[in-house]
Amino acid sequence: MRTMKLLFTIFNGIKIVQYNIYIIFLILFLLASIFLMSGCFVQKRRKHLKIQAVQDPITKGISMTAFAQQYEKMVLQSPPFTYTMVFMNMKGFKWINEKFGSEIGDQILFDLYHILETHVYTHEFLCRNNSDCFFLCLKEHEPNKIRQRLTDMIKNINTFSKKTENDYSFYLGAYLIDDLTINARIAQDRSRIACYQKENVNYCYFYEEKLTGQLDREYELNQIFETSLNNHEFILYFQPKIKLSDNSIAGLEALVRWQHPIKGMITPQVFIPLFEKNDKICQLDLFVFEQVCQYLNECQKKQKTMYPISVNLSRAHFKRPYFLDAFSQIKRKYDIPDRWIEFEFTEYTFFDKEQRKTVKKAIEEMHQSGFLCSLDDFGVGFSALALLKDFDVDCIKLDREFFIDIENSKAQTIISGFISIAKELGIKAVAEGIETVDQIAILKQCGCEIVQGYYFASPMPLDQLEVWLENFKPHSL
Repeated sequence: MRTMKLLFTIFNGIKIVQYNIYIIFLILFLLASIFLMSGCFVQKRRKHLKIQAVQDPITKGISMTAFAQQYEKMVLQSPPFTYTMVFMNMKGFKWINEKFGSEIGDQILFDLYHILETHVYTHEFLCRNNSDCFFLCLKEHEPNKIRQRLTDMIKNINTFSKKTENDYSFYLGAYLIDDLTINARIAQDRSRIACYQKENVNYCYFYEEKLTGQLDREYELNQIFETSLNNHEFILYFQPKIKLSDNSIAGLEALVRWQHPIKGMITPQVFIPLFEKNDKICQLDLFVFEQVCQYLNECQKKQKTMYPISVNLSRAHFKRPYFLDAFSQIKRKYDIPDRWIEFEFTEYTFFDKEQRKTVKKAIEEMHQSGFLCSLDDFGVGFSALALLKDFDVDCIKLDREFFIDIENSKAQTIISGFISIAKELGIKAVAEGIETVDQIAILKQCGCEIVQGYYFASPMPLDQLEVWLENFKPHSL
C-alpha cells in the first residue's frame, strides 16, 4: 500500500514538473515571439521614418531634408552663380482647400509637383514646402531665362490641370546663389524674401540685399504696432472736401499718421501696405473709426458744427464674416446718427470674383446700419463701370491720375463721362488730389460737385483742423 502511494506521489511529481516545463517553454516561446515582433516593428518603424525623412507625404517627391542634402551635394560643390533658388507660392490655395476640400487640394499639389518635375533638368531638383509652396533649384544664372522657364511651367500647369474653375497663378521669387557659405535654408529664405514684393503674379522677382533690411524694418514695425496702438501713437488727420457750387465744406476724410516717440513720423505709404499683409490693418481701421466716433460725439455734446466723415476700410475686412458688427456696435456706443459716417474702400476690393457676393451683401448691411459707402480710386481698374451697375455705392472718388494731365481733351471727356453717369445713377462724384486753379476751373466745366486736395487744404491733425474751421470763409476761396 505504501509502495502504491509512493509511486502515485512520484508520478504526480513528474506530471507537475512536465507541466511546469511546458509552461516555461510556452513563456519562452511567447517572449521570443514578442521580441521578434518588436524587432520587426522597430525595423518597419525605422524604415518608415527613413522614408518620411526623404519623401514628401503628399507629392511623393523628395522632402525638404532631402532637398537640403541635394543642395550640399550639388550647389555647394559648384562655382558661384551656377544655381538659382526659386520660390513658387501658389495664390489662393486656401480658397481651393475651402471650396473643394483638402483631398482635392492634396491631389492638386501632387499634380503640380509632377508637372514641375517635367521641367526640371539633370542636376536640378525641387521639393514642396510644408504648405502650398515649392522650391526649385535650377542650374541657371540669367534672369530672363529663369523667368521664361517659369512662364513655361505655369502655362503647362494651366493647360494640364482642370480640377478647379480658375487658372493657377503664383508669386515668384528667386535668389542667384552667389554665396557658397550659406546653407539651403538661408538660400530658400532669400528666394522667399524676393517673393515678398508680390507686385505682380506670375512674374519672378530677384533677391537683393536691401530687401533683407526692408524685412528687418517691417518686422520691427510689426513688433511695436500693439504698443503704439495702446499708447495712441496713431494720430487722426483730417482733410476737408469742398463743394464747388458755393465753396462750402461738404465733409471730411479721416486719415491716419504714425507719430512714434523714437522713430518720428512714419508715413502711411510705409505702414499701410505692411499692415494690409496681416490682421493689423483691421485693428487699425477699428481704432481710427472709434476715434472718429469720439470726435463726432464730442461735436454733438458741445453743439459744434458736424460734418460727414469718411473713413478708409481695408479689403481685408471683407474676408471676415460679420465684420460690420464691431463698427455698428461702436457707432451705437457713441450715439452717432445715421449717414454721418461713410466707408471708403478701393476698387481693388472687388477684384476677387469670389469676394464680390460678400462685398455686395456687406454694402447692403452698411446701408441698413446707417452707413454710407464710397468707391475710392475709381476709374483705374478694369471693371469700373460694371461696379456702378452691380453695387449700390453712394459716392465715387475719381482717381487723382485723371487730373495730372487734365488739360488733355481725352482726359476731360473721360472725367465728364464718369461724372454724368454718376449723376444719372444718383451717385456723388468727388475729385481727389486737386492742387491747381486750372484743375478747379476744368472740373467746374465738367460738372464736378465736390473736390478734395491741397488746393483747399492739406491733411491736418484735429487741433489744426479746428482752427482751420473757425477761420474758414466759404466765399473767400
